[in-house]
Formats: sequence, C-alpha cells, structure tokens
Amino acid sequence: MSTSHNTHQQTQFSKQADLTEKLVGLHVGKYNKNRIFLILLSVLSIIGLIGLIVKISTDGFNNPAEWGYYVTFVVFLLTTVQAAPMAAIAPFIAKGHWNRSISKVAQLFAPLGLINLILFIPILCVLPSLSDGRRTLWFFESLKMNSHMPHIITSISFICLVLLGIALLWVSTVPDFAILRENSKNPYHKKLFSILSNRWIGTSKQWFTQKHRIGILGAFYFMTLVILNFQISSDFAMSLIPGWIDSLYPITHTANSFQAGIATVILAMFALRKWGGCKDFIEFDQFWALGKLMFALSLMWIWFFFSSFIIFWYGAKPTEKAIIELSMTGPYFIPFLGSAFLLFILPLITMPFNKIRRSILGPTIIAFFILIGSFLDKLRIYVPAYQLTEHPNKHNIYLSDIPAAILPDIPDIMIIVGGISAIILAYTLLTKLIPVISIWQQKELSLYKIHKKFHRTEVLVLGKPE
Repeated sequence: MSTSHNTHQQTQFSKQADLTEKLVGLHVGKYNKNRIFLILLSVLSIIGLIGLIVKISTDGFNNPAEWGYYVTFVVFLLTTVQAAPMAAIAPFIAKGHWNRSISKVAQLFAPLGLINLILFIPILCVLPSLSDGRRTLWFFESLKMNSHMPHIITSISFICLVLLGIALLWVSTVPDFAILRENSKNPYHKKLFSILSNRWIGTSKQWFTQKHRIGILGAFYFMTLVILNFQISSDFAMSLIPGWIDSLYPITHTANSFQAGIATVILAMFALRKWGGCKDFIEFDQFWALGKLMFALSLMWIWFFFSSFIIFWYGAKPTEKAIIELSMTGPYFIPFLGSAFLLFILPLITMPFNKIRRSILGPTIIAFFILIGSFLDKLRIYVPAYQLTEHPNKHNIYLSDIPAAILPDIPDIMIIVGGISAIILAYTLLTKLIPVISIWQQKELSLYKIHKKFHRTEVLVLGKPE
C-alpha cells in the first residue's frame, strides 16, 4: 500500500515538473518574438496619437458634435476590453475547471483599461456641465451641487475599475512570478520576478488568502464595471438626448458589455492558440464553453431591446417617436440594422447548429462580427447624442429636430485604428512579462484530474476543489 502510494506521488511530482518546464519554456520563448509585428503596431499607435492631437487642435472642446465617434470608440473599449476580465471572474467564483487555461487570457485585458482611461480625459472636456439645464439624475437645480458632478464621479469609478483590474491581475499572478523567479536564468528577470512575487513561497496561509483576494477583487471589479456602465450610459448618452427616459438602458448597456467582453476573449484565445504557441492548453472545451455563454447573452440582447422599444412605440408621444427616429429608423437606420443583425440575428441562425457551435472557428467568427455589431450599437446612440448637445430645448425633441447622419473624419479613423493597435500592442507586451497560461492553475488542475478505466474505455475524472 505504502509502495503504491509513494510510486503515485513520484509520478505526480514528475508530471508537475514536466508541466512547469513546459509552461515556463512557453513564456520565456515569447521574449524575442514578433518584433516586426510589434513595430507595425507601434507605428499605427503613433498614427492614432497624431490623430488625437490633430482632432484637439482643429475641433477643440467647444464643438461636441465633432466628438461623437471618439466617444463611441472609448465606450466601445469600455464594453469590450474592460469587460473581458468577467470571462475569468465568473467561472472562478463558480469553481470551474474549463476556465483555468483562459483565466489569464481574460485578466490580461484589465490593465489595458489604463489606455482607455487616458482616452477618456478629452471626453470630460467635451461633456457639458449640468448648468446647461438638461435633465439628469443629479437634480442639479434642486440640490445645488457641483455642476461637474458627472465628470467627477465617473472619473472616480473609471480610476477604481483600472486599479481593481491591475490588482486582480497581480494577485492572481503572484504564484507564477514565484515560479519564474526560481526558473529564470537571466539575473535581471530573476530580480524583477523576485519583486513581483512578493516573497511568495506557497504556504497554506498564502494560498488561502490569495484565493480569497482573487474572489473579493473579482466581485468588486464586477460591481464597479456595472456602476461605470450605468454612469456612462446615463450621463454621457441619455441625458444629452432631450426627453429620452429609459430605466432599462443602463442595464442593457451592461449586459451588452458582457456579450462583447466574451467575444473579445474568444478572439484573443484564437490568436494565442494559432500564433502564441498555446494550442496544447487552449482547446475545444474553452471555445465551446464561452461560445454557449456568448450565445445566451446574444439572446438577451433582443429581450432588453424589445423591453425598451415597446414603451416608446406603444406610448407614441411626439418625443418618443422622435427618439425612435433618431436612433433606429432615421438617419442611423443602417447602424441600427447592422447591430441588430450582428448582435442577435446572426448568432440566432448560426449558433444552434452543432457544427458551428461545437467548433473552434465557428464561435471565433461569430465573436468577430459581434464586436462589429457592438461598435455599431454604440455608434447609433452616442454619435447623435453629441449632435444634440447644443439643442435649445433640453426637455423634449421632435421629429423636425432630428439631425442628419455624419460620417467619421480622418482624425477619427486614425484614432480608432491607432487605439485598437495600442490595445493589441500593450496586450502583446504584457504577455512577455506575465504568463498567458496560468502556471499555478494548470498545476492545480493536474492534481484534480485522473484517467480511470471504465468498461472498455478510459474516462477523465475531475475533482471539485473544496
């Protein structure tokens, strides 16, 4: 009995050592790769920065109508890049196993919110103060509060979300930093990982506190993301459109961000599997699981949309008719039709089929189109909202007040291309510092699984932690 137990332990330790060596080698192998790709991304990021400088110098901050596409892009990044970590937070709290290979893939998006925070600063200069008389949730005239309260509170929420994301990533990566510290041959890397590992040695107390910290930080990240979506949709969109009152839109905005966040992670998984050397760890199970969740959220899109639309359509007040015309059937009909097709109809007619849903390429293609649909969905709301900031009537809008659609100018296109490039560049650079496949989670998973003989075949048995 004792001999058998010792043999099992030695085999298990051997597997753990092989797994560590493979994952450390996968991470170290990224140090000197993709230089041409990184140079290209850097050039495109600089072009985006030039576009932002040109936009500020030519349009200024006193003409909000010219900033509609810029605001759309920043909100798009919020609902994709900064919502992506939720694909790791929710399964971790549920103690799932399938997400262990992609938890770091999702968490690596969290620090990229710092780029979006910087891009958010010009929007604070563009958004009018509450003294213009528009209706908001702040009761400015009654409570006599600061006229820039939306700017202040939203900035605080934005900063908190970024800090929580950085803290979540660091806490969940500390054990990996310790492993890299022990296996690094470069003295500079060894010193860096020694600092980042924060004297981690893997005691029972450290493991206990680390897992609880991940859960707490994940819960706070989720709450802050919901709050920030509420503030952005209310103060930076709804309040700028006279007469638009919709209690469901903030939660619609949040639910749509979860859909787009999962689509973002699926695209990152595909890229890392194909070009990042992660084929042995990011497999069919991860695409299948996230694909089902993405499909469920796609079905929720129509529920939220119809619940809001039926109120305006059935009420049929002049202002409600004008709002339907503004964001759906009027000048922005094509973006609305595109968003409805890509966010709901396309997943509905494709994802029920096993050949598409139970594959790697199928959910990836759908995820790509969902991101396009998400951008169009934000475009049809935020672009006309900023066209109406100078509207003289702050309480109602009528069909005669509907502005014509506008197209993005060259600086807008430069900013969008450069911003996406900057996000990809920052993500790629982060993978050179932080293992994109969590080493400690893979080692823990190997302790929970075993192959056992079942009749004439062999099955995988997975244990549940705790």
